[in-house]
Amino acid sequence: MKKSKLIIDYDYDFRLAGIVSSARSYKLAWEVNRALGIQLIRQPDLTVGFKGKPGVEKQFVYYSYDGVINRLKLFKNKPMDYEQGKYFLVPEFPRFDFIFLTASENPEYHTMTIQLLKEIGSIELVTPLSMENLRSKENFIF
Repeated sequence: MKKSKLIIDYDYDFRLAGIVSSARSYKLAWEVNRALGIQLIRQPDLTVGFKGKPGVEKQFVYYSYDGVINRLKLFKNKPMDYEQGKYFLVPEFPRFDFIFLTASENPEYHTMTIQLLKEIGSIELVTPLSMENLRSKENFIF
């Protein structure tokens, strides 16, 4: 019998930024809320399975805000049961503590948001992430 393979081509209508911060996730979410004038809300943990490691699933803390024209999410890049050097939400960038997702109808919104995040005292570094070579971008489709 001939096997068929299902190929799905997703539309990635969001942009990502990496954040380096030693703040706890709830404190950073609070600071982002104040800086952007939004209300990020803690969501049930995101469960991600890893390719090449059957049966391995990790939970990641994340906060979400869904506005009328904007959607923002703040993810912790390390799982809750973090083991040194293993399993990241975005394994291509293990140095980032958090991943910030923006989806907006306004193309300048992502750049404006990054500028506002840079003004938060507990954030050491914020930088946009290139989506074209990012293999783990499927972790954000849910």
